[in-house]
Amino acid sequence: MAQRNRFLIPTSCLERQIKLVANFLSRTLTTTCRQLSGRLRRERVRVGLALVLAGMTASVSAGEPSVAIPHGTVELMSEQQSIQPGQPLVLGLHFRLEPGWHIYWINPGDSGEPPRLEWRLPAGLRAGDIEWPEPHRLPIPPLLDYGYEGEVLLPLRIENTAGLAPGKTATLAADMKAIVCREVCVPAKAQLSLVLSASAERPRKSAETAALFDAARKAMPKPAPANWCVAAKDLGDSFELTVHTAAASSQVWFAPLDPLVIENAAPQKTVSSKTEIRLILRKSDQLLKPLSRLHGVLVMPQGAYMIDAPVAPAPTKQFR
Repeated sequence: MAQRNRFLIPTSCLERQIKLVANFLSRTLTTTCRQLSGRLRRERVRVGLALVLAGMTASVSAGEPSVAIPHGTVELMSEQQSIQPGQPLVLGLHFRLEPGWHIYWINPGDSGEPPRLEWRLPAGLRAGDIEWPEPHRLPIPPLLDYGYEGEVLLPLRIENTAGLAPGKTATLAADMKAIVCREVCVPAKAQLSLVLSASAERPRKSAETAALFDAARKAMPKPAPANWCVAAKDLGDSFELTVHTAAASSQVWFAPLDPLVIENAAPQKTVSSKTEIRLILRKSDQLLKPLSRLHGVLVMPQGAYMIDAPVAPAPTKQFR
């Protein structure tokens, strides 16, 4: 019996240890509860402020035509203040994006897709294609995209054969779909609309949108000058694009209009002289058939130019 009691803790010691543990747990729980209480109060204040700010933002933007999309806004705007029956109309899709986020050019590059519109227009109005300003290279290694960051206006023409009576209004509406990307991509959708009045007089340009449309026009790729001589050659694993021009520069790069033509992220080797530019463009691994023409945009310091070059076929191998 004495041998077994040797391992038992005396009752007085056990009670004292239980009290110490209880006091420790009580102090710990009290401190934790106070900390949680303080955090909850701070969180409630933060959430409250966020709700107030959200309410303020909603009330400010409620009367504005811009529509919120993930990481930005989009707006359908007109260059003219009114519609003149029988005369074309110029509209624009205006994006404002958060820093680091982008949308896509007509050829998105290695990922994404360009903005698209499904129109709901009055009879007699027909929407043309989006016109694409000079794109930017957007490297996201190991990929490379073509698109736009920050703020951009994508213009388009509305052909107008409608006989709207002066004073009548027309609602131009479209469903917009786009992809907004950074390291990840988010689909964006918006229902856009614009109401314009018909007028027999020549419409005036809107002072609010004139600068945006002017900037978009300046950024549009221009036709290649008539004195340029442009040609392309199939080298097997790459294309050689040659441009004979008096405005040669080594600071040039090429963006194809069609996807899956070149390896977008591959370096473009440039050889430039006073009158000639030669670019070596590595072929895409997904280009499965010979290319007869190379369509795209040549971006230079002085602007961007449309390129449409016939492609000389690769030389056939001689077997002996």
